[in-house]
Amino acid sequence: MATTTYKVEGMTCGHCKKAVEEEVGAIDGVTAVEANVEAKNVTVTGDNVSEDAVATAVEEAGYTLVK
Repeated sequence: MATTTYKVEGMTCGHCKKAVEEEVGAIDGVTAVEANVEAKNVTVTGDNVSEDAVATAVEEAGYTLVK
């Protein structure tokens, strides 16, 4: 199991946090997700979770993963 933190552009409020957490949390293999609005990042824990899958989920929530 690996934990990785990604920078996210565009999150400004609690709704943003919830949207990102819901989308990223739906990825197969993700066991925990925590978005931080102040730090503008999301921390993802899971098995075999690709950066591309996280980027797609973040985009589905309406935000941008900074690579």
